Amino acid sequence: MTTLILAAHGSRDPRFAATVARISAAVRDRLGDVDVRLAYLDLNTPTVSEVLAQCSGEILLAPLLLSEAFHSKIDLPSLVDQACRDNPTLTVRQLPTLGGDPRIVTALADRLDQVGLRRTDGVVMTAVGSSDVVADNAVRARATELALEIGTPLVELVFATRLGKANETLRAAIDNLRRKGAQRIVVSPYFLSAGLLTERVDTAIDNLAPGAQIAGPLGAHPALIDVVCDRYRAALPVHA
Repeated sequence: MTTLILAAHGSRDPRFAATVARISAAVRDRLGDVDVRLAYLDLNTPTVSEVLAQCSGEILLAPLLLSEAFHSKIDLPSLVDQACRDNPTLTVRQLPTLGGDPRIVTALADRLDQVGLRRTDGVVMTAVGSSDVVADNAVRARATELALEIGTPLVELVFATRLGKANETLRAAIDNLRRKGAQRIVVSPYFLSAGLLTERVDTAIDNLAPGAQIAGPLGAHPALIDVVCDRYRAALPVHA
């Protein structure tokens, strides 16, 4: 049986670990007798290196990451290479990050529906920024796809790590939505879990747009679980 390792970023905020534990449990429940293990890149344990050291045979490594940036391009491959050098019997294949699957955008739209999105609302989609231009452009594409999914041009992307001095970037996005006719602001967090960054945005939104609605993060949304499980099944070796 091929082992599935779910590799999450990690956070000092305990809500993150609780969220990815729910994701892991949902994947394990969906896949039945598959050996599903949860590991972290940083700030939580067990680490990816520790989990790989406990494994043998064929491994599929699924990053619980929303963009192809440093962690997926450099960090994880480096950890995998080291683990395979330490244990030549390991065969590890890294799966794509989550963000490229259109079902993730569907999940974002569903979270907006859960807070009562109206056609007259303006949506601020928030995400983690990256030093990787390609990764940031991919997130911009997700914002465009979200606008198409919910049927409105009133969507602005703001990177939570770049709110600007006195939240000027966020303020500009809200002002732009209002100029275009938005009667209320709704936040769409492109995050797996609530945490320090989402709280920073929430506090700023409360000050800049009183009465705004804030959708929940992706969490263990069924569409996200589908993506993880389908990718595992599709990547199984022919003899599995």
